[in-house]
Amino acid sequence: MVTKEQIDRINALARKAKTPEGLTDAERDEQKMLRELYIASFRESLVSQLETTYIVDEHGNKRKVQRRKK
Repeated sequence: MVTKEQIDRINALARKAKTPEGLTDAERDEQKMLRELYIASFRESLVSQLETTYIVDEHGNKRKVQRRKK
């Protein structure tokens, strides 16, 4: 789970990246790590939501959403 402080730091780094001074190498590394953490948390949340989602057909039958195979 991503904390509010981590999201605030992601946003602060994004704002700083747009300035003329840009980001240092350490800040770029931190930004990359925080973004990966955010994306992993988002995916985990989405998968959890989809695991509890059902589709109801025209006959009223409920079935779980199936994961697509690649």
